Amino acid sequence: MQSSGTGPNGLKPGGGDQGGMGLREAMRTSGAERTFTEEPVPDEVLARVLDDARFAPSGANAQPWTVIVLRDPEIRRGVRELSVLGWREYRAQVKAGLRPFAPGPDGRWHGPGIDLAEAAATPQPMTFIDSLDRAPVLLVLCARLTALAVADVDLDRQSIVGGGSVYPFAQNVLLAARAEGLGGVLTTFLVRREPAAAKLLAIPADHAIAGVIALGYPQRRATRLTRRPVEEFARLDTFDGPAFPGPASRGTTL
Repeated sequence: MQSSGTGPNGLKPGGGDQGGMGLREAMRTSGAERTFTEEPVPDEVLARVLDDARFAPSGANAQPWTVIVLRDPEIRRGVRELSVLGWREYRAQVKAGLRPFAPGPDGRWHGPGIDLAEAAATPQPMTFIDSLDRAPVLLVLCARLTALAVADVDLDRQSIVGGGSVYPFAQNVLLAARAEGLGGVLTTFLVRREPAAAKLLAIPADHAIAGVIALGYPQRRATRLTRRPVEEFARLDTFDGPAFPGPASRGTTL
């Protein structure tokens, strides 16, 4: 008989299945960690992270991801140098008051609004990116394009659906890392230099770079994450419908 306080699978909603960190705690404390100690991450820990993350959902269970674990110092430096260029383009748009690479109201991108070549040549100091190659764990996440069911491919707006078969895996990596006492962050700056990165990493033409995940033991962990409350993003029946009340509005706490 199922014990009191457990869900239909016999697990406590906020607790771990084997005495480890609960799913709720992991989700609510997995902020973007960009500063790590110099302590190396053992291979067996990374293996467990990837072993847990592989259970992420994907369209038709295609599991289109490939993870490149970067160890070679020269390759790591190359990834860092290419990522720095993408970061400079991103930061220059932020400084210009723009949302970097964001589509317009019509769902289409109409250009960066800045000189990208000039931006890439202009230093924009950022400790994390400038030292990316020194992250204890550096993973390049690739996606096999021919395995993606891109249902919005012919819509007159920016396509987003294909990522639904890739980024749940990335989030699983971060959650699994959190459960192991690690911190991490997903970045996409390398994508801005995908042709050069693909050559550096021997990525075949039918694959794309989805991002870079840095992991390590955090120097300090965020104790409070700021996120929008449920009432700000959940609506009933239609996009402009009434707010769906979250726990606070119902007088309940987690």
